[in-house]
Amino acid sequence: MSDRQRSGFGRLLACLGVLASVVFLLNFTVGIFEIPDNIPVVGNLDEAFFTGLLIACLRYLGLDPIPFKGGSGGKPEPVEQG
Repeated sequence: MSDRQRSGFGRLLACLGVLASVVFLLNFTVGIFEIPDNIPVVGNLDEAFFTGLLIACLRYLGLDPIPFKGGSGGKPEPVEQG
């Protein structure tokens, strides 16, 4: 997927996604405008969503925040016969 040419609009959306995720995860609102974190399970869903969005946008832009994919870079290794 990295060989494909990315559109300017797609890169703009990915940059906006990175910016929105970083601003949300820095927690400038001090927990006032988002789901309260003291609600079990539900309180952590907003952070999980924005972390996933951040990782997806960075990967779209060609930056891999999780470089350890396990040996073969995510591709299946050939099986040796014999």
